[in-house]
Amino acid sequence: QVQLVESGGGAVQPGGSMRLSCAASGFFFSRYAMSWYRQAPGKARELLATISNTGSNTDYADSVKGRFTISRDNAKQTLYLEMNSLKPEDTAVYYCKLTQGFSVYWGQGTQVTVSS
Repeated sequence: QVQLVESGGGAVQPGGSMRLSCAASGFFFSRYAMSWYRQAPGKARELLATISNTGSNTDYADSVKGRFTISRDNAKQTLYLEMNSLKPEDTAVYYCKLTQGFSVYWGQGTQVTVSS
């Protein structure tokens, strides 16, 4: 069965950096585009970035463009989100997402807290 497991979250000061990982299993990872989302308390889940199955194409929300980088290692079946210049408003639970036909799969999320 499909499993997505995020890791790498934690606490960081404003201006800091962090890299999130999403380990994927149970499907042919290299065949599917993948996405990162986040959800802050009291807010809707927000799409941050998407990457094509080969990694050759990426797209970002305006809120993170130029600060966050999505990437993937198909050999390791892992999705990454490199986050730089972090701001307090980046505080949220971060999720990776797979859309497979009509099915949608989410990881359990990893908490990122940006605070001084």
